[in-house]
Amino acid sequence: MYLGAPINAFYQPRIEIADETAAVEIDLGHHFFHPAGAVHGSVYFKMLDDAAFFAAASIVEDVFVLTTTFTTYLTRPVSEGVLRSTGRIVNRNRSQIIAESVALDAEGREVARGSGIFVRSQIKLEGIEGYDPG
Repeated sequence: MYLGAPINAFYQPRIEIADETAAVEIDLGHHFFHPAGAVHGSVYFKMLDDAAFFAAASIVEDVFVLTTTFTTYLTRPVSEGVLRSTGRIVNRNRSQIIAESVALDAEGREVARGSGIFVRSQIKLEGIEGYDPG
C-alpha cells in the first residue's frame, strides 16, 4: 500500500516495518534539492513522518492511522548518498500514539529528528486500494 502511493513514485522509498518500529530509506538525487544544493526540508519531513507513522501503524490492525501533529528538527544538511529514517513508539494510550524518528546520512550522522502524535481514523484498512494484510 505504501509503495504504491502516488507520492512514492517520486521518492521511490524502501521500507521495513516491525512491531513498534519502522525504517524508511531513499537514494538522494538532485531532484530533492533546494537552490543551495542540499536536500529540501520537505524530504526530511516526509522521511521522518513516514518512519514514525509506520511505527505507530504497526500496532493498529484494523484502521488507517493519521498524523495529527509532527515536529521536525533539521540538524545537518545532506546532499548525497542514502537517507535513512528510523521510527519507534515512545508512548501510547487509548486515544493516541506518540512516536519519534531520526534520519541518518550514509555515514551514520544524524541529519534530522522528529516526533509526532498519531491517532486511529475511522477508515478501514480493508477498504484502501493496495492494502494487503499478508
